[in-house]
Amino acid sequence: MEPNPALIDYLKVRRSIPAFQMRAPGPDRAGIEEILRLAVRVPDHGKIAPWRFIVYTGDIRVQIGEKLLEMALERDPNLSGEMIQVERSRFTRAPVVIGVISTAGPHAKIPEWEQIMSAGAVCLNVILAANAQGYVANWLSEWFAFDEKAFPLLGVQPGEKVAGFIHIGSTDFPAVERPRPDLADKVTWMEG
Repeated sequence: MEPNPALIDYLKVRRSIPAFQMRAPGPDRAGIEEILRLAVRVPDHGKIAPWRFIVYTGDIRVQIGEKLLEMALERDPNLSGEMIQVERSRFTRAPVVIGVISTAGPHAKIPEWEQIMSAGAVCLNVILAANAQGYVANWLSEWFAFDEKAFPLLGVQPGEKVAGFIHIGSTDFPAVERPRPDLADKVTWMEG
């Protein structure tokens, strides 16, 4: 197999853009479907697809934000004005939010851990596919991803878990590099 210089160049500079730096436009329905078609091409032991997607677009994002704000105020009635706005805008920072939902569970042959990792791989592939279409993206999991009281509002079913919410849109902000781990601290060589 020949190296793919374009892919190598992309991976050298791949960077998530913060959701609050996103704006319209985002992908339309056909663009979202193409992103998802590409995203499902992940390692999936047993071909069981232990994940699904929930796509949030349009006014439903505003409604979810208002309900999340209500829930946040129940948790902390003394939220600052800034945090009230943060809670209200959780789903409106980007024009498209895709929830990646892990449906991992007991299986006769496929360890649950492998199923969970497959959902994580789908999250990254959604980002890569969005970038391939010219959009910026960010993978977030915020408090409501772990609060089962929020699950009905978000469309998450009992027994499912949120792998992440992928925010997709456009931006006027430059991608700023951040420190990366030193490979010497992260790689163990076992040579023979």
